[in-house]
This record gives sequence, structure tokens and C-alpha cells, in this order.
Amino acid sequence: MKKNFPFLLALAAIPLAAGFAAPVTAGEALANAGEAAPASEHVLTANIGLFSSYRFRGIDQTFGRPALQGGFDYVHSSGFYAGNWNSNVSSGAGYPEGNLEMDFYGGYKTTFGDSGDFGVDVGALYYYYPGTDLTTSNAGKTNSGRVDNTELYVAASWKFLSLKYSHAVSDYFAMPDSKGSNYLDLSASYPLGNGWGINAHIGRLDFRNVANGSYSDWKLGVSKDVAGWVLGAAYVGTDAKGDCGKSEFYCFSSSLSSQNVQNGSRTRDAGRGIAVLSISRTF
Repeated sequence: MKKNFPFLLALAAIPLAAGFAAPVTAGEALANAGEAAPASEHVLTANIGLFSSYRFRGIDQTFGRPALQGGFDYVHSSGFYAGNWNSNVSSGAGYPEGNLEMDFYGGYKTTFGDSGDFGVDVGALYYYYPGTDLTTSNAGKTNSGRVDNTELYVAASWKFLSLKYSHAVSDYFAMPDSKGSNYLDLSASYPLGNGWGINAHIGRLDFRNVANGSYSDWKLGVSKDVAGWVLGAAYVGTDAKGDCGKSEFYCFSSSLSSQNVQNGSRTRDAGRGIAVLSISRTF
């Protein structure tokens, strides 16, 4: 499951965070006797990042282990875009027989106002976990097969603030009877100058028809651009119910069987507060 969709990724300045921030485009080289070449209608960028932990909407996806993440983004001058983002994940986070998350998304983004301070972003996002095989039961219903999720989203922004709403049009990550689950994300990313920036986020997941599934999450972070590499540090927390002594919903095991049986020797509260360190770059 991805952040924030992720706001953790805004910390690393890669496009899936904070409502798919627009990729940074470099100026074209001078050509023909010093005249600037016209900007291309097509922009393709790549991104890569290493994180001390992968938190999706505040919930641990790698059982406390590091995550290598990266992807590609295509943007047309009209405002339409498409992209792919990938990360390793842990079977104990709900992905038995699989260890990879692949996200595919597309949409339209534009700005308006005299200085372009206002923006709107609409699109769709598909979360795909190749090789996964999971049987889950909820509300008297059972799902079996691959873990995935499809969401539609709409976001509005003003300067350094953004508000994004995501709505699941499928069962939310294979949980039966959870179609219509939604996530509201309020994020801020403010440049301080000299490559420094601060960012903050608060979100709320409405996990439909799942007992103790809904929760709020938050993040506060700082970033520093060093020769094109973005170094980040953030504190991520939630109020998700993950007390392993009470076998609560967000208590995750180090591994999970396809029959949704936690068979790992270790368990942990997947929503507990944690500091996340990162280094990333967009090319």
C-alpha cells in the first residue's frame, strides 16, 4: 500500500507524494547561435529513493526494514500525465507470496490564477502486488486471490498546501465488503531556502465495514537538497489499533500465509510512531 500515497514520498521529492507533485523539468540546452530551444511537449523523468522504512498512510509495509523505491513519470504539456512507482514490501503487511508493490497511475493536472498559485489534479491509481495469493474474510464474505486496489482521486492545491481525496472503487486491498473506503490527505511542503524544506501531513482513512480498520495518521519532516540528492528525516505516527497483546487489527507478523495466518515468530504494532530517514533523487 502506498503513501502517502503518499506523503512520505513528498519528503523525498518524488512524484507520488502529496497528490503527485509535478516533476521538475530542466531547461533545454542553448541551440542555433545561442537561441533557447522551445520547451518539449513531452517530459520523462525517473526517480529513486532509499528509505529506512516504508510507511503507507502511516502503516508499516516492510516490517521495519529498509525500502528501495523508484519509478518513472511522463508529463505532457497539456497537463495529462502517467507513471509507475515501485517498492519492496513485506509478506506480513498483507502480501503473502509477494514482495513487490507496483503502482500505475494517470491523470490530469493544471494550475490557474494570475500567478498559478491554485491547482487541480484528478486521476486514477492501481496498486498491484505480483505473485500475491491471499484469502480474507470479513462481514460474512470471503475474497481469494491476488492483492490489489484501485482508487480514483481528486486534489486541490494552493501554494504550499494540498488537499487530496482518494476513493477505492474496488475492495480495499482485498478486504471483502470494503469497496468505498476512502482517504483524506492534508499536506504542506514549504521551502526555507538554501535547499532546506519542511513538510507536514495529516490524513484520515475510512476503512469501510472493517472493525478497528479506520484511523488517522500524521507526519512532520525536514529535507535538504545536496547536489540534486534530497536527504530527509521525518516522524510518522498514527492512532491505528495495533496492540499485539490484544491481537488488534494493525498488529502485523513478520510473515503471513496465503490463508491469512500470521506464522512469523515476531509481531509488531504496524502503526506505532517512528522516525524515517531517506535519500532520493529525480533525474
